[in-house]
Amino acid sequence: MQLINRIIEQFPIVFPALNMGFLQTLKLFAITLVGALPLGLIISFGSMTKFKPISLLTRVVVWIVRGSPLMLQLMIIYYLPGLVGKNIWGGGESGRFVAAAIAFIVNYACYFSEIYRGGIQGVPVGQQEAGQVLGLTKTQVFFKVTLLQMVKRIVPPMSNEIITLVKDTSLARIIALQEIIWAGGAFMKSSHGIQGQIWPLFFTGVYYLAFCGILTLLFGYIEKKLSYFE
Repeated sequence: MQLINRIIEQFPIVFPALNMGFLQTLKLFAITLVGALPLGLIISFGSMTKFKPISLLTRVVVWIVRGSPLMLQLMIIYYLPGLVGKNIWGGGESGRFVAAAIAFIVNYACYFSEIYRGGIQGVPVGQQEAGQVLGLTKTQVFFKVTLLQMVKRIVPPMSNEIITLVKDTSLARIIALQEIIWAGGAFMKSSHGIQGQIWPLFFTGVYYLAFCGILTLLFGYIEKKLSYFE
């Protein structure tokens, strides 16, 4: 009972801090999607091109990014410039956010590229050939035949990666970006006159569950709308 009373007393202080951290999480999530979705499509084209040097280079880059931890990539992107020359990010929150956004965009673009590639190659070649027989150019075939069917195929794996992205944003705390996990954990040390409290950190799970639940419903709705190919 004493613990519940303490939580109720501290909630007006903790809640705004968690909201600020969650806003930073949402910003990182949104910017990552805006950058990674189109970049992933470009990378998929590079991996599928018949020009071997570009195809090989693209596949090696994707292999390196997918094969190494995102946390390590965050540390390299943020700390390496300062170790080898000049710290291009600065020491402020905005610099840490830019570094984190770049790391997340590159990482998720490589994952998305493989999903795109699987979706494109999964469209029957006969349908593409039929489009060319009807007089469509390769560009028209891609946008009017391949792309529409690819979207339907990639929604389930893409939704899984995007929901994973929500939780992966917590890794940005490794470079001291003040996202929601960082905000919740600050009350264990000392923040806003409160210290030694772990419940705000546990409470951050409610934010993640709610956000992931909304995304799950959204992607379920999108899948139903794209069921016209079935």
